[in-house]
Amino acid sequence: MNNNPIKKTLLALTVSLSPAFALVPAAHAADLDKQLKQTEDKVIEWRRHLHQNPELGNREFETAKYITEHLKALGMEVETGIAHTGVVALLKGGKPGPTVALRADMDALPVTEQVDIPFASKAKTKYNGEEVGVMHACGHDTHVAMLMGAAQVLADMRDELAGNVLFIFQPAEEGAPDGEEGGAELMLKEGLFKKYKPDVAFGQHVTSSLPVGVIGYRSGPLMASSDEFRINVKGRQTHGSRPWGGVDPITAAAQIVMGTQTIVSRQIDITKEPAVVSYGVIDGGVRNNIIPDSVYLNGTIRNFDMDNRQEIFKRLKVTAEKIAESSGAEAEVEILEGYPVTVNNPELTEAAIPVLKAAAGDDKVMVIPKITGAEDFSFFANEVPGFYYFLGVTPKGTDPATAASNHSPRFYVDESALAIGTKAITQLALDYFDSQKN
Repeated sequence: MNNNPIKKTLLALTVSLSPAFALVPAAHAADLDKQLKQTEDKVIEWRRHLHQNPELGNREFETAKYITEHLKALGMEVETGIAHTGVVALLKGGKPGPTVALRADMDALPVTEQVDIPFASKAKTKYNGEEVGVMHACGHDTHVAMLMGAAQVLADMRDELAGNVLFIFQPAEEGAPDGEEGGAELMLKEGLFKKYKPDVAFGQHVTSSLPVGVIGYRSGPLMASSDEFRINVKGRQTHGSRPWGGVDPITAAAQIVMGTQTIVSRQIDITKEPAVVSYGVIDGGVRNNIIPDSVYLNGTIRNFDMDNRQEIFKRLKVTAEKIAESSGAEAEVEILEGYPVTVNNPELTEAAIPVLKAAAGDDKVMVIPKITGAEDFSFFANEVPGFYYFLGVTPKGTDPATAASNHSPRFYVDESALAIGTKAITQLALDYFDSQKN
């Protein structure tokens, strides 16, 4: 997860389920609870190993080997090297039925851990030419461990399964290294869904924003799209005492920064869906009395509507170019499209609620606000109906509002939540199979 907090558009973003369905209580409930209980300690063990041995995106080589050994031991068909380091396994059920995709992301972050735990990461690597610490500061280690647990439970039940389970261990959710492709988008580009043809996809993410064991969900748009823009404002260098002797890109850039704020506040219908245009970099000039040749601007766009997304792109380009032109400067605008909006299929969401309540408890499942962070699970959910939810990991006695956030060097996971997450992702697959029986 990159960071933390609908008639035409919704149709464009989701794939309708046909026929419509409602999840039903699984017939395997008693056996499932017993098998899940037997995996609890293993899930924690796997998580701690992964936490102590983190790897950055597109470099999850040892992580992939660790996962592959486990899946092969379960007798699954395993495919490796997808999108560089991704691992995929197909569990074939004993009876015909749909294929359910379950996804976990594998990559860590260039963060030096500051949590005092016995299995804290001491790993270091090179990132952007500098030596950095490496940490599972977003909890992807827990995602992998919980999905490994689900794989073990479901493999033990394979003869009873009325369908197949596609386990997706995805690299580079946090973004591929500069100059590389990666993540869910590359997995799809390489033909993952064309080959395995899943009917639905489920994913989960731990968060410090919720108390341990609490599950948060939302129907429709859940997480924002995330796009980067770069603007190079070109002027003509001159002495600071004679601004009329050149073209000042600094004042033009300042006007662009302010002018583009009106895109959201005055030009986009924000009653439809919220949006954000934020600048993170302004870079230009070398001396106090020299007006430079150029100024570089860099920022992010977040929104929850794919039509609005394209409109913002268009208006950002026009606004920057025309403001620059009005002062004799020139603006070159580049927009790098990132992750699309993460949209939960409404029917799938509604059907999943009782499953989540069965896993966490009726009072531990809640609707959460939209999140302006982004997730590349969105690519999977644009191909098939998808459902993505959050699992709280902040310990009792700690206020989630003040707990160290995901991506923090002090991000801490209460491991008691892992049993709940393992049960939820497992039960979603089982109940979907039951709901599709004729």
